[in-house]
Amino acid sequence: MEKESFDKLKNKSKERKQDKLKSYFKRCGKETPPFFKKLRLAGLIIAAVGTTILAAPIALPAVAVTIAGYLATAGAIATAVSQSAINDTPECKEEEK
Repeated sequence: MEKESFDKLKNKSKERKQDKLKSYFKRCGKETPPFFKKLRLAGLIIAAVGTTILAAPIALPAVAVTIAGYLATAGAIATAVSQSAINDTPECKEEEK
Protein backbone atom coordinates (compact mmCIF):
# COMPACT_ATOMS: atom_id res chain seq x y z
CA MET A 1 0.00 0.00 0.00
CA GLU A 2 2.81 2.39 0.85
CA LYS A 3 4.58 1.53 -2.38
CA GLU A 4 1.48 2.48 -4.42
CA SER A 5 1.29 5.83 -2.64
CA PHE A 6 4.97 6.43 -3.27
CA ASP A 7 4.60 5.55 -6.97
CA LYS A 8 1.64 7.95 -7.35
CA LEU A 9 3.59 10.73 -5.64
CA LYS A 10 6.62 10.05 -7.84
CA ASN A 11 4.53 10.15 -11.04
CA LYS A 12 2.83 13.38 -9.93
CA SER A 13 6.21 14.99 -9.27
CA LYS A 14 7.50 13.91 -12.69
CA GLU A 15 4.41 15.40 -14.41
CA ARG A 16 4.95 18.74 -12.63
CA LYS A 17 8.58 18.87 -13.77
CA GLN A 18 7.55 18.15 -17.37
CA ASP A 19 4.86 20.86 -17.21
CA LYS A 20 7.41 23.40 -15.99
CA LEU A 21 9.80 22.44 -18.77
CA LYS A 22 7.05 22.81 -21.40
CA SER A 23 6.14 26.19 -19.89
CA TYR A 24 9.77 27.33 -20.09
CA PHE A 25 10.10 26.39 -23.77
CA LYS A 26 6.77 28.05 -24.52
CA ARG A 27 8.06 31.28 -22.91
CA CYS A 28 11.27 31.14 -24.95
CA GLY A 29 9.23 31.08 -28.15
CA LYS A 30 7.36 34.31 -27.36
CA GLU A 31 8.37 37.89 -28.12
CA THR A 32 11.24 39.23 -26.00
CA PRO A 33 11.11 42.86 -24.73
CA PRO A 34 13.68 45.27 -26.25
CA PHE A 35 15.67 45.65 -23.01
CA PHE A 36 16.13 41.89 -22.75
CA LYS A 37 17.10 41.67 -26.42
CA LYS A 38 19.93 44.10 -25.66
CA LEU A 39 20.85 42.18 -22.53
CA ARG A 40 20.90 38.92 -24.52
CA LEU A 41 23.24 40.48 -27.09
CA ALA A 42 25.51 41.80 -24.33
CA GLY A 43 25.53 38.36 -22.72
CA LEU A 44 26.52 36.74 -26.00
CA ILE A 45 29.35 39.22 -26.48
CA ILE A 46 30.62 38.72 -22.92
CA ALA A 47 30.48 34.93 -23.32
CA ALA A 48 32.33 35.17 -26.64
CA VAL A 49 35.09 37.30 -25.12
CA GLY A 50 35.51 34.89 -22.21
CA THR A 51 35.56 31.87 -24.50
CA THR A 52 38.08 33.51 -26.83
CA ILE A 53 40.44 34.19 -23.94
CA LEU A 54 40.03 30.64 -22.65
CA ALA A 55 40.78 29.18 -26.08
CA ALA A 56 43.81 31.40 -26.73
CA PRO A 57 46.72 29.34 -28.09
CA ILE A 58 49.25 31.22 -25.94
CA ALA A 59 49.99 30.81 -22.26
CA LEU A 60 48.12 33.38 -20.18
CA PRO A 61 48.40 34.19 -16.47
CA ALA A 62 46.12 32.22 -14.18
CA VAL A 63 44.22 35.39 -13.25
CA ALA A 64 43.31 36.03 -16.89
CA VAL A 65 42.09 32.46 -17.36
CA THR A 66 40.04 32.62 -14.16
CA ILE A 67 38.42 35.91 -15.16
CA ALA A 68 37.71 34.52 -18.64
CA GLY A 69 35.93 31.56 -17.08
CA TYR A 70 33.76 33.88 -15.03
CA LEU A 71 33.00 35.99 -18.10
CA ALA A 72 31.95 32.98 -20.14
CA THR A 73 29.70 31.73 -17.34
CA ALA A 74 28.13 35.14 -16.65
CA GLY A 75 27.50 35.72 -20.35
CA ALA A 76 25.82 32.35 -20.76
CA ILE A 77 23.59 32.94 -17.73
CA ALA A 78 22.63 36.46 -18.84
CA THR A 79 21.73 35.13 -22.29
CA ALA A 80 19.59 32.30 -20.93
CA VAL A 81 17.73 34.48 -18.43
CA SER A 82 17.05 37.26 -20.91
CA GLN A 83 15.76 34.78 -23.49
CA SER A 84 13.06 33.55 -21.10
CA ALA A 85 11.65 37.05 -20.44
CA ILE A 86 8.41 37.82 -22.29
CA ASN A 87 6.23 40.87 -22.86
CA ASP A 88 3.52 41.14 -20.23
CA THR A 89 0.72 42.12 -22.61
CA PRO A 90 -2.94 41.12 -22.44
CA GLU A 91 -2.41 38.83 -25.44
CA CYS A 92 0.08 36.73 -23.50
CA LYS A 93 -2.21 36.50 -20.47
CA GLU A 94 -5.07 35.24 -22.64
CA GLU A 95 -2.88 32.51 -24.13
CA GLU A 96 -1.81 31.29 -20.70
CA LYS A 97 -5.39 30.74 -19.50
